[in-house]
Amino acid sequence: MSAESSGPDKKRASAFDLGRFTRQLIDNAVFTARHVIPTTLERELDADRVLRRAMGALIETAAARYPIDPGAEWSPGHPLELLLVGYSGTRNTGADVRVEEMIRQFRHLLGDEHLRLSILTLDPKKTRGYFQGVRQLHAPKLFPKFLFDVVHQHHGVVACEGSMFKSKFANALTTFMVGAIGVATAEQKLAIGYGGEAGQMDPEVEAMVRKYCQRALVIARNQASVEVLQRLEIQASLGADTAWTFEPHPPAVGEALLRDAGWDGQRPLIVCCPINPFWWPVTADWKRGVEQALFKSHARDHFSSVYFHKGGPSVEARQAAYVDALAGALVRARDAHGAFVALVGMEALDRKAAEAVARAMSAHGPPPPLFISDEHDHRTLVSVLRHAAALVSSRYHAIVTAMPAGVPAVGVTMDERIANLLGDAGLSELCLEVADPALGERLDAALTRVLTDPAPVRAALTKDVARQLRLMGTMGQTFVEAIRRRHPAFPLREGLGAAGDPLAHLPPLSPTLTALLAAHPPQRDA
Repeated sequence: MSAESSGPDKKRASAFDLGRFTRQLIDNAVFTARHVIPTTLERELDADRVLRRAMGALIETAAARYPIDPGAEWSPGHPLELLLVGYSGTRNTGADVRVEEMIRQFRHLLGDEHLRLSILTLDPKKTRGYFQGVRQLHAPKLFPKFLFDVVHQHHGVVACEGSMFKSKFANALTTFMVGAIGVATAEQKLAIGYGGEAGQMDPEVEAMVRKYCQRALVIARNQASVEVLQRLEIQASLGADTAWTFEPHPPAVGEALLRDAGWDGQRPLIVCCPINPFWWPVTADWKRGVEQALFKSHARDHFSSVYFHKGGPSVEARQAAYVDALAGALVRARDAHGAFVALVGMEALDRKAAEAVARAMSAHGPPPPLFISDEHDHRTLVSVLRHAAALVSSRYHAIVTAMPAGVPAVGVTMDERIANLLGDAGLSELCLEVADPALGERLDAALTRVLTDPAPVRAALTKDVARQLRLMGTMGQTFVEAIRRRHPAFPLREGLGAAGDPLAHLPPLSPTLTALLAAHPPQRDA
């Protein structure tokens, strides 16, 4: 080829190569956008994993900050400032009741003049009027930096959530608990998990709990949780849930609501507390989060931010079977025993499940009334629960708060919490599984038992309330001793601590609970 002819050919070849190269770049970019980036985001930028890493990094930073800037430090003559960290602000009746009673117990033990409490809330509108005298702080959804700052400003942390160390509901919730405890221990402050539960955790979550809660004190609400924590080499002791001392509105409040809904005050009342047990855990999904924010899609499963409930045909089918089983058993019990049925939603999220059960029941008679926590406060709902002749519940705290009134309960459980609760009372046979194919038939038998022969069940439940109250008292003793070790100069009242009477460490009790304790004295070893 001559020199003259090679010039244009070279230009054409160069232009061709440049075009091909450009198209390859575009193709690679498209492939990356469609396949590589989403896969990488899902693997490396999983929101739960990012949250854990960010929280862990800030706990390590808090430890490095401590020698230079220890943050708030208690000194004699000043109130002890404690930060309560839980699941407040969702209208979750159990979470709110637990914290109300912790506050009463801490004030009783330490005295208002020596104590200043703050509590985190996910939505201040939903906790308005709750936790009187306690400063409420709005916790953001992206909480690591917030915890890093706010724990620094307090003398100690008390983790309040009942499902404290579990992956069943949301790993982010356990990260929230660990973050607060971890920053507190990094700054050598009081760090106490109070009346919580530990259960199955994903490996990465369990590793985080093991790493950052080693120097905390966790007082668990059952022996099974103590054993989980001790396996992780965390200092753990046996206590109780703190809702046992809760006093609802007077019986007349619940009775008035029920009468307005059609109850005559004479027919046996069956209360059912349904949930959606199959849409947990809540997990992060960046892609759906963006689509939901831009186009309001995925509303059916959207929980908050980039977090979504489990969904799909399988979840819907299992929920439908659960709803049908509850509705069928309630209809049969209503007809067989001349009962009146009411549905209670212990958390605002439970409205969907309660409405589904009501729709299923409406095919066989008048639909039952609904009392949901998005419309009724915790004291009102528990007042309703305590009128029941029988309780069917998938909510742990519905059973706990009804037990002092001796309400016979049948648990329909999604995890170990209700199984532990009824097992401790010697009533494991009244705990059923949400996914049991024979749930309806088993509910028939359990409801027949508690409605026709309630006395033994009532006796077992009230006896266990007395035991739980004494455990809550020993938990108060453990709490006092933790403060005494960390702050020897704190002005504790005489008679408090390990050498005192456990019952003296409870907040003031109602006449019902006082009589219950008297009727069930502690068992003495032979």
